[in-house]
Amino acid sequence: MANIVPIRKEQHQNLKLAKARDLSHVSGQHIIPLTAAEFAQASASFPIVFVKNPDSERYRSVAMLGLEAGENLFYQDDKWTAVSMPQSIAMVPFSLGIDPDKENTLTACVDLDSEFVGEEKDLPFFEDDGKESEVLVNVQQALGRLYDNERMTEKFIKELEENDLLQELELNIALSTGEKKKLVGIFTINEEKVKELSDDKVLDFHKRGLFVPIYSMLGSLSQMNRLAQLRNQVSENKVTGVQITPVVDKAANES
Repeated sequence: MANIVPIRKEQHQNLKLAKARDLSHVSGQHIIPLTAAEFAQASASFPIVFVKNPDSERYRSVAMLGLEAGENLFYQDDKWTAVSMPQSIAMVPFSLGIDPDKENTLTACVDLDSEFVGEEKDLPFFEDDGKESEVLVNVQQALGRLYDNERMTEKFIKELEENDLLQELELNIALSTGEKKKLVGIFTINEEKVKELSDDKVLDFHKRGLFVPIYSMLGSLSQMNRLAQLRNQVSENKVTGVQITPVVDKAANES
């Protein structure tokens, strides 16, 4: 269990961060949260899709790291092999949390149970005179950027929903054993509906830079083949085919 607490000079004057941090904590994660600001760079490595939070039905954007649960094809031999690394991974063991001393205020937090922090580690959180170290200042700035990007992503997804631009996908995977697997519950942007946007809406989207994440996401779907290639390098049960098809709304067709 994580032990996440606000970073306080009084309690954490001697706390330090490990200079080298492995990523074994994501070895079994097949999806990783991704912000819209990261789509362009991430699309060169991962398929980017939307999934729904089961508890709220809200969409969130993620990078797919594997073709099934528990499979991370970008963490091999204790190394991260992708060109880019999502911010959500890079920030571990830090996160933003509610400041208990200031209502409705966010503050930098750390997981005290993380193997990356301890008084015997390398990089101090605070200088000898009690000032925040450069490491801690950089962490706080990075957390602030991540928070801003997450809020922007929420607005981006809401914009897509309001303009009816989301589309559910079905991923059909054929294996060398003859077995077939189906992955459902993933969503992307409906490119045809994007093309049908009014001229005013196109200009509005263009001015606000929304087409960059839109087309980065659409282009990233070709990385499904990359996942299949990576899977085939480490598994005897080879992927022989990957097919992505839109889920047809039967009720809409019948009406």
